[in-house]
This record gives sequence, C-alpha cells and structure tokens, in this order.
Amino acid sequence: MSASRSAPSLPEQRVLEVDGLSVTFRREGAAFEAVRGLSFHVDRGETLAIVGESGSGKSVTSLALMRLVEHGGGAIAGGEIVLRRRNGAALDLVRASPSTLRTVRGADVAMIFQEPMTSLNPVFTVGDQISEAIALHQNKRASEARAEALRLLDLVRIPEARRVFARHPHQLSGGMRQRVMIAMALSCRPALLIADEPTTALDVTIQAQILQLIRGLQNEMDMGVIFITHDMGVVAEVADRVLVMYRGEKVEEGASDAIFAAPSHPYTKALLAAVPRLGSMQGTDVPAKFPLLRFDPVAGDAVLVASGDAAPVTRTMPATPATPATSATSATSATSTTTLAPFAPPASEAPAAPPSAQPAVDPSSAPLLRVRDLVTRFPVKSGAFSRVSQYVHAVERVSFDLRAGETLALVGESGCGKSTTGRSLLRLVDSLSGSIEFEGREIRALKGRALQALRRNIQFIFQDPFASLNPRLTVGFSIMEPLLVHGVASGKAAQARVDWLLERVGLPADAARRYPHEFSGGQRQRIAIARALALNPKVVIADESVSALDVSVQAQIVNLMLDLQRELGVAYLFISHDMAVVERVSHRVAVMYLGQIVEIGPRRAVFETPRHPYTKKLMSAVPVADPARRHAPRTLPADELPSPIRAIGDEPVVAPLVAVGPEHFVAEHRVGGAY
Repeated sequence: MSASRSAPSLPEQRVLEVDGLSVTFRREGAAFEAVRGLSFHVDRGETLAIVGESGSGKSVTSLALMRLVEHGGGAIAGGEIVLRRRNGAALDLVRASPSTLRTVRGADVAMIFQEPMTSLNPVFTVGDQISEAIALHQNKRASEARAEALRLLDLVRIPEARRVFARHPHQLSGGMRQRVMIAMALSCRPALLIADEPTTALDVTIQAQILQLIRGLQNEMDMGVIFITHDMGVVAEVADRVLVMYRGEKVEEGASDAIFAAPSHPYTKALLAAVPRLGSMQGTDVPAKFPLLRFDPVAGDAVLVASGDAAPVTRTMPATPATPATSATSATSATSTTTLAPFAPPASEAPAAPPSAQPAVDPSSAPLLRVRDLVTRFPVKSGAFSRVSQYVHAVERVSFDLRAGETLALVGESGCGKSTTGRSLLRLVDSLSGSIEFEGREIRALKGRALQALRRNIQFIFQDPFASLNPRLTVGFSIMEPLLVHGVASGKAAQARVDWLLERVGLPADAARRYPHEFSGGQRQRIAIARALALNPKVVIADESVSALDVSVQAQIVNLMLDLQRELGVAYLFISHDMAVVERVSHRVAVMYLGQIVEIGPRRAVFETPRHPYTKKLMSAVPVADPARRHAPRTLPADELPSPIRAIGDEPVVAPLVAVGPEHFVAEHRVGGAY
C-alpha cells in the first residue's frame, strides 16, 4: 500500500488492512518501539487471533487500531490502518481527524477491553452506559435505547438483567462487568470487533456461551473480529487465522489448523507447549509443576526446563537469519534488533526429568484454616427510605478445611460466591454467621492489632490487578509497603526483598521505579503476586491470580507458587475458572453454585469421576487447544440464570453433602431445573 495515496481502497471482502504499523512510547527521554513494522488484514466474517506473551505488543496493537494509543503516551510512528466502514467507504485511521474518529469508534469498530473496571464509568449505571452508546450511534429514542440495552444484557446471559441495568460497575463481579462490556461493544453491530482478552474474567461455561455468541453475531452481521488472547484453547475454538507476536513483531502467521498442527517458529512451539491441558494429570494425586520452554534470543540458546528439580537441558543452536513473513510460516522483521533463534522442541519431543510433585497432605492433620457454616449476605435497599427489602445470598453455609502446604481450589461460575468466600475469610466483607478459625483461633471477632496480625499471615491476590495497585505509587513501593507496615524490613533489606520478589515473578529490577499504568495486564498481575508474597504468609487467597497471564508466564507463576509451597508450607485457597490450571495446581477441589458447595473432594476424584451434574457441565465447557476438537454449536439457554437475590425471610434450601468416596462429598439436589 502506498503512503501517499489520498483515497485508500480495499478488496471487496476486506474489513481492515494494516501495513507497516509502528508504535512508539517515550521513556526517560528515549523512544521505545512497542510495535515494529506490523502488517496483517481481516476479511468479512473472519476471526484473526493475535497471540503472544504479556508485553509482546498485542494490546498496544489493538489500541493503535482504535487510535487510543495516543491517550496512553504512545504515538503511531508509521504505517497505515485502513478500515472499511459500515457504509462501504474506506478510511485510513492514521490520518483521520478527531471528529471522524469519534463517529468511527463504537459504530464502525468496537472494542472489548481487557480490564472492564477501568473501562466502565463508575459514576453511571451500566444501563445508562449501554443506552448512551446505542442512542449516540443509532439515533434511537431513550426508551428504544433502554429496551435494546436490556435485550443485550439478556443476550450475554446476565441474571436479573433489569436489576443489573440499574447497578453501578463496582456492584458487579468481574465476570459480570466483562459481560456488560461485551454487550456494549456489540450494541451498534460494528463492522470490526476488537476483543482484547474478552473472556479472561469469565468462567468456562459463560466463556463457551460468549464465544458462541460472538461467533453467531459475526456470522449474522458478516463482521470481522480480531481476538487478542493468551488462551490457546480459545484461539483453537474461534480463530480462522492466527498471528503470533514477540517483542512487538510478527513472527508467524497462518491458518489456525496449520499453526496448531505444524508450528514453524520455535516461539510458537513454546507457546503451544506451555498450554495447560485438561486431563494431563490423570492418574496422579498431587500437584506437579509445568514443564517450561525458555530461550535466549540473543545468545541463541535453546533451553528445555523440566518440571523437576534436575538441571535444565540446554541445547545451543546457531541463530538463523530473518526471513520475510509468509502465511503459515515463521518470520522476524529484518529491522528487528532481536533475532529469534530455534530452540528445543516441546517437552513431548525432548527428554525431560520426571515431574516434580508436591508432597502429599495428610487429611487427618490439624487444619490451618477451618470454616464451618459460613454465611455472607448483602442487603438490597429499595423504596423512598432505602429500606432493606431483599438480600443477595452470596455464601450459604459453606464448610471446608485448609491444611498447611495444601491447595484447595474453589471453582464455579461468575457470581457463585467464590470471591466473596475468600474476602469473608480475610474479613474484607462481614459474614452473617458461621465460624472461621485460623490456627485454632476464631477470627470473626478480631479487631485492631489482632486483625492486622492475622492479615500478615493471610494474604490476598485480587482478581483485577490495576484496581488493587495504587496508581500514584511506584511498583517498588507498592511491593515494599507491606514490609514497612508490618515492621518486617526497612531500608536496604526491604529493597533487596523487593528485587528478589520481582526476579521471582519474572520482572526486571528496574520495574520497581515504574508505575502500574506502564505495564501490561499480565505484568500488573505479576506485581500483585509479588506484593502478596512479600510477608511470607501462611495462607494465600488467590482470586483468579493467573487468569490474566499468558500461558508461559502462567506456568512460571504456578511453578513459583508450588516452589514456595514446598519451601514454606504455605497453603493456597485457589479461586479460578480455569479448570486445566486447577487440575494442575490443587490437592482438593470445591465446586460452588449459587453460594453453596455442591461437590468437594480430592482433585483426582473430582476431575476423573465427577459426580454432580454441575461439575460435569463445567468440565465439558473447557476449550481444547485443538481446532479439530471445537465444540459444536449449541442452543444457548434462553432462561435466566437463577438469581441469588431473595426476599427477607425467603431462606434457600441448602442441600446436604453426602459421602461418595474417601473425602469426596456431593450435594443431593437438582440444580436450576436444568438437570
């Protein structure tokens, strides 16, 4: 494409064509090139998945396509971005005026952002925000926009859509907020939809429905979709073509089937090798570390790091010259300052040490944390005098034990009460009744210094890293702050601890001098994990702690958590919707539905012989990293999800748990009428 052309044109089927895109940021007076010479296209009805590690330039690319990168301190240094608008006209977004861009965003091209809490306005209700977009771009009256917004909330399977319509973003769970963002993005039926990690915060059942929903709307509207994700299972489920990025450059591009069957570039092979696969732990009783593939692009070293403690297997190979990018082939830009070298093949093709398993936990040992009949409810106020008329039954009579050195995974759909259970344990929300004992001491009545001492031993990794880090503090001070508050370390000792923690979570030491907004979502999650581990706690409540990470970094963080568990005996309450990671990391699993535990038992028993219908439903919805095994399209449920909101005095029926095996218990009831 020629840069001097005043009237851009596109082939008839093309929605977007990007040619030679380069994006720079300035840091400490020097220019940093986040994206270099990137070229690709998207056709009508086609889904292009852009994949790569955290910090590879995926999200910067998406912001450049929306011309939002300038608002984050970046600048488009070169290239063209030609979009076919809904009226058929071709527009070069790089040269478009601000007034034109305002008419394009939301109408011709829409975006689902990675972190919904930072994308939704906290002052307005979600209904007002969706209605505003519809009224602005479709010229509908307020009543029509409201009706369409309610229809969209129903479409993305939000329970009690009319109630959610009137709520503010902070009143919703992370998964709920993400569904609101999806509804808003689809509201104007854009020609191009950019989805930046749109299902990261969603549980597997809702994720499967959302992926099918986007696919269905895409087919209906002949819409082009750019899917930015680190989840290779999602890529296999939705993508027609795949573009792999590394350090701001395209290294491989091709048809989805070809990429998964025969990846050409070693970096692509590393990504696929790191994918957690459901069923990989079959026959084992305890967690085991992920095998890792690492390489040094400068030295050309190929390193296969086995999941055991043996020395890594190192193979040094000569670096290969860069080659032009072609479909279904690997490439690296000729102008790149980094040359990627071939390295060891995936673990299935190379020798590796035996997996390093975690030590078994004695089920008869005294629990570190003992929870009995925990109930947490939130009041719903209504009327002119804001009287409490209903309650959200978030947690209903939940009981479990957590022992030193054990990982108990808490899984279930968004809004089932997983996060509220974790927050109740740390007294971040007040529970209504029940017992919570830590090391034999009841903690529900603790206050002041006693509560502060408890929180030194129980730490929390929050779901949304951007919301949990102070934007005005450097990363180094955020990690150091717990050390100073609890008097654990100060001065050089505290700084040394910060440097060590950053290294353990895979970040350079100079990251300590930067601010949260300078990092990608995955990098911010690593910072949050480093902060939680600073005090060497006895219990860590990890709320979706690795859900925002790409597969290779996810494997590194899980391995780090397992290492610390073996070294320090730390116990984890691992809250997650990623069943493949849960299978890898947990000793025991508890499945929650509508605030209740419906199945709990040893991980092997729950995964290999699930007994509750809801557990089986979760397992069947997990996407598989193989395009040949895509889930067949299914009819999306038309009924609303059951609501946890009940009138005062309307007590839910809590089904008793019955033993079906050693330490394996299942609730005796039917769920939501669907079984």
